[in-house]
Amino acid sequence: MGPGGNTAAGVAVKRQIKESKSQSPKKPKLAKEPWQEVAAGEAKVDGKASTSTEVNAGRVRLLKQATASAAEGAPVVYWMSRDQRSCDNWALLYAAERARQQGSPLCVVFNLVDSFLNAQARHFGFMLRGLRIVDQKLSSMGIPFFLLQGKAEETISEFVEKTGASILVMDFSPLRIGRVWREAVCKRVPPYVSVFEVDAHNVVPVWVASDKQEYGARTIRGKIHRHLPEFLVDYPPLLPPAHAWTLEKSDSIDWESLISEVTKKGAEVPEVKWCEPGEDAAMELLLGEKKGFLRTRIRNYADDRNDPAKPGGLSGLSPYLHYGQLSAQRCALEGRKVRRSYTKDIDAFLEELVIRRELADNFCYYQLHYDSLQGAYEWARNTLLAHASDKREHIYS
Repeated sequence: MGPGGNTAAGVAVKRQIKESKSQSPKKPKLAKEPWQEVAAGEAKVDGKASTSTEVNAGRVRLLKQATASAAEGAPVVYWMSRDQRSCDNWALLYAAERARQQGSPLCVVFNLVDSFLNAQARHFGFMLRGLRIVDQKLSSMGIPFFLLQGKAEETISEFVEKTGASILVMDFSPLRIGRVWREAVCKRVPPYVSVFEVDAHNVVPVWVASDKQEYGARTIRGKIHRHLPEFLVDYPPLLPPAHAWTLEKSDSIDWESLISEVTKKGAEVPEVKWCEPGEDAAMELLLGEKKGFLRTRIRNYADDRNDPAKPGGLSGLSPYLHYGQLSAQRCALEGRKVRRSYTKDIDAFLEELVIRRELADNFCYYQLHYDSLQGAYEWARNTLLAHASDKREHIYS
C-alpha cells in the first residue's frame, strides 16, 4: 500500500498535498546547466575564475549604527563563531577590509560557552583543536586571537568596550541562540561602535537568496542559481594588517589544558579518531592527492552517496563544513574545476552542498519553530501520524 493508502487519513493527506502544491510558487525557469554557465562566464576573465577584491556588500548587514564618534584609529574586532577558519572567510576579510580603510589594527575573538545545544566531548574537542590551528595561522600574520569564556552577551561587549573598538564584525547564524547573542551584544556595546553581520557560511547570503521561507529545493534552486555569477567568486588573499595591534596582548592559550577540561563532559562517548580537526586537514580531505574527495572519490558520488553500504561514497566533509573549518564556497569553486570530467557527480555534489544546504539555512532563518514539529507543514505532520506504526523495510541504529 502506498503512502496514505485508502484510509480516510490517507485521502486527507493526499488532499492536503494537492492543495499545498497548488498554493506553492511556480517552479522557476532554470538555466539548463547553471554551474557550467557560471564557469564559462568566469573563463572570460583571463581564463581564471572571477575574483573579488572586496567583500560583496550584499553579504554584509548593518545591525547597529554608531551614534557617537570613536577614537581615531580605534580597532576593528571580528567575533568569530560559526565560521572557524582563517582562510576563505568573508567575515574575516570584511573586518580586515574595514581595518585597512580606517587605518586601524585588527583582532579576532572567540567566545567559548559552557554548553551549546547538547554538545559533548567529541564536539568541543574537534572544535577547539581546529581553533588552535586558527590561532597559529592568525598569529603568523600578526593578527591576535583572543579566547574568552562565559556568556557571549557579556564577554564580547566587555571586550569591545575594553579595547575601544569602533567596529564589531559578527558571523551570521540562522539559529535562535545566535540571534539572542547578537541582539544582546548590540544593546550592550558602547554607542561609538557599529556592528556588522556577514554571511560567510552560505555561497548566496540567506537574505539575498530569498525573503521568505521556501517550500522546497525546487522553489529556491532557481533563486540561488541566478545569484551565482555575483557571489560564487574566488576569495582574495587575507593580507597582514597594515597597523599592528598595540593594545593589551592576548594571553598565551594553554590549548592542551583547555581541551582536557572541556572534553571531560560527555567523555563516555569518545572522540572520533578518523577525522582530523582543522582547516588544513579539511583542505587535504577535499583536494589531497591520496584521499582527497575531488581527486580520488568524486567519480562515484552521484550513485553511491545514498547507499549506506558504501560510506566511502560520501565526501566526508560535513564535520568541517559544520564547524566552519572549511568554506562551502571553496568546495564549490574547486568542484567546478573538475566538472567537465565528472559532470553528473559534481552536479549532484553541488546540489547537496549549495542548494540543499542553503535551503536548510533558509528554513531555520524564516521558520521560528524550526526545531519542533510545529514548524512542519500540516500535511507533513498528518503524514507522520498516519504512518507512525508502519513497518520499516530497514531499521538503522
